[in-house]
Amino acid sequence: MGQKAGPGAGADQDRDRVAAATTLTLARKLAQEKKKSRRKNWLIAGIATVALAAHYYLPQQQQQHSQPTYADPVTLADPVTIGGVALPAVAAPVTRTASTLQDCLDSICAGRANCVHYAGGGGLYKYFSEWIKPLNLAYLITPAAVIRPRNVTEVAAVVKCAAKNGVKVQAKSGGHSYANYGSGGQDGAISVDLVNLQSVWVNTTGGSWQAHVGAGSKLGDVDDKLAPYKRAFAHGICPGVGIGGHATIGGLGPMSRMWGTCLDHVEEVEVVTATGAILRASTTQNVDLFWALRGAGAGFGIITEFVLKTHPEPAEVVDYVYNFQYSHLPEMVDFFMAWQNLVADPTLDRRLGTEFTLYPFGARVTATWYGSQAEFVSSGIMDRLPSGNDTVGLSRNSWLGHLLSQAQKEALRLGDVPNPFYSKSLGFTRRDLLTRAQTLDLFQWVDKAAKGTLAWFVIFDATGGKVADVGSNATAYAHRDKVFFYQSYAINVLRVSSTTRAFLEGFHNRLLGFLPAGEAHGTYPGYVDPFLKFPQQEYWLANLPVLEGIKSKWDAGDVFHNPQSVRPAVKKKGT
Repeated sequence: MGQKAGPGAGADQDRDRVAAATTLTLARKLAQEKKKSRRKNWLIAGIATVALAAHYYLPQQQQQHSQPTYADPVTLADPVTIGGVALPAVAAPVTRTASTLQDCLDSICAGRANCVHYAGGGGLYKYFSEWIKPLNLAYLITPAAVIRPRNVTEVAAVVKCAAKNGVKVQAKSGGHSYANYGSGGQDGAISVDLVNLQSVWVNTTGGSWQAHVGAGSKLGDVDDKLAPYKRAFAHGICPGVGIGGHATIGGLGPMSRMWGTCLDHVEEVEVVTATGAILRASTTQNVDLFWALRGAGAGFGIITEFVLKTHPEPAEVVDYVYNFQYSHLPEMVDFFMAWQNLVADPTLDRRLGTEFTLYPFGARVTATWYGSQAEFVSSGIMDRLPSGNDTVGLSRNSWLGHLLSQAQKEALRLGDVPNPFYSKSLGFTRRDLLTRAQTLDLFQWVDKAAKGTLAWFVIFDATGGKVADVGSNATAYAHRDKVFFYQSYAINVLRVSSTTRAFLEGFHNRLLGFLPAGEAHGTYPGYVDPFLKFPQQEYWLANLPVLEGIKSKWDAGDVFHNPQSVRPAVKKKGT
């Protein structure tokens, strides 16, 4: 699709030149670090160095789009309401510089090396590159401290320190939050890095095949440890994502239509609550807390262990890729409409997971079939997609071969390497399906819009199937009625330009204009969007009031806090 320069392109280039010039000192430091260090993360540290320079050294007026601005705290006497429903107050985290917090955390570490690091202790470069390790360099957060507890007892002690000193807490598992919420999402929080909690073992007695998974484990590592047992569970395709966030917000992936979300596999957890208590939660213990943790976990506690149900791994997996380089827009529209009709079919075989991806040079449909190639061909699914002017790729894999293939594809998008990027998303039910005229209008707009980068793509990702079998109020996850989500990404080198941000926002707003007005359509809480006006309503929809009540019971002081987490229910004045 065409690339055009926007009116702000020159200003963006000027800002990038200034940003690049200010990196010289830090870049020299990076070169010295590369020579003397044996660590393999120098590239990641270097990208972070450049972004830090752009973020901290550019004049403030040039950073006006770098981070969202959050509303001032709202008092209980003056609540904000939407449709008669009071919204919780959004209070900024309190930063404590007194030695009491540091003394408290130091007592947990008891002199242990690489246990805790504080803002300002050892230099900004080291803190960001070795401790904070942000994924999205467009939102640089400075926590008051990053601590790496060894066990659940130490996690509980950290929470008690935070509560005592009035500091907010967030857990970090894989560090893949789009807005770096594992670092608190705002300056001054305690980031609890669960990197030391990576134990995985499988209960083979009694035929349960439950996997006990430490909350700091990465999805790829869990797969590897389940492989000897030929067991599997539903999850996304990026192996570097941590189970701690993935299994508490939803956890969607190509096998979700067949097996459900990742959180649907959670049968029990060990969790630290806001008082520092260590509890078990399940459908029989602390039931309300367990309900909230499966969909809105960041605001309710720090899970240290998951007990997951598993499935026998599929004997064969078929990966299908169809690239479509269009010659004119109507062909692209027909291509999308055929894909949308397929995924909206309520009788579609649940063994299929599929995406439609729009990118600068065309479109691509990828599909995964959890069965044999003969079964895939006989299903007739390939016949329901149009033939075109490019290639079809069909490959057979083992389960682990399939996971590797998916990971390689994901690495071409965001992967684990930090970048400044921006993203938007939205969920679609069957009543939200696009007409052909709307799709043509949307694609024409994309073709003409200035983008500010060639590194952009828009993914439409099928859901439904087994996910929809679970009622929308069975867990805190509220998107059981969706048939697909869209998510957009755009990456810039030093900073997200105003042109790039305007492109993704324009695409999003155009889609919103096609949907029924006056409704909260909702978006997947794993696709964090710091610029949502009412994020809690979008993430949790009708489940939000119940979540607010549970929050008031288990964390009335909002110890577990990020800018978009669930708040305690707001009491009106005089109640």
